[in-house]
Amino acid sequence: MTTALLGFALAATLVILAPGPDFMLVMRNTVRGGRRAGWVTGCGTLSGLTVWALAAALGLSALLRVSHVAYDVLRFCGAAYLVWLGVTSLISFRRNPTDRAGRNADIAALGQAPVRPGRAYLNGMLSNLLNPKISVFFMAFLPAFVPAGASASQFSLVLGAWFIAETGLWLAVVAWLADRGVRWLRRPTV
Repeated sequence: MTTALLGFALAATLVILAPGPDFMLVMRNTVRGGRRAGWVTGCGTLSGLTVWALAAALGLSALLRVSHVAYDVLRFCGAAYLVWLGVTSLISFRRNPTDRAGRNADIAALGQAPVRPGRAYLNGMLSNLLNPKISVFFMAFLPAFVPAGASASQFSLVLGAWFIAETGLWLAVVAWLADRGVRWLRRPTV
């Protein structure tokens, strides 16, 4: 059992450190709204992961694995959501290139309005719930680490909780680093 946990911890670390939509959203929202917005986005991501962990523990993710139609719907919804995020960012940038009054210099330079906390949370949660990489992780990858003889649902919850905790730590660090970078870039000497 200890070997399974250590193996999972190492594999989970590699999956978490690979940049993806959740990482990019935390970065974007931190740049647009500060560290707090990045952390709120990360909380949304963790909420999505909690849903996936519970689905894996209850066996619901196995239903998604056998239904190619359901999996394809998830993939297309995820792709559509990411395209929507990109298009709205581009539209916002093109619409407000000269509207710089009353905004922070870094936000104005991006042509973006600061992100609201509710929107940041929803961004994180939807990005995670509609991310096919996460669904594959909880459907195929996580069950491979459940040792023979262990309760699959209970051990899946333990592994899911570990993944959520590790992801939360990583996204908090990402938001903190991005915020520090923005603050450094704001310095007059830079």
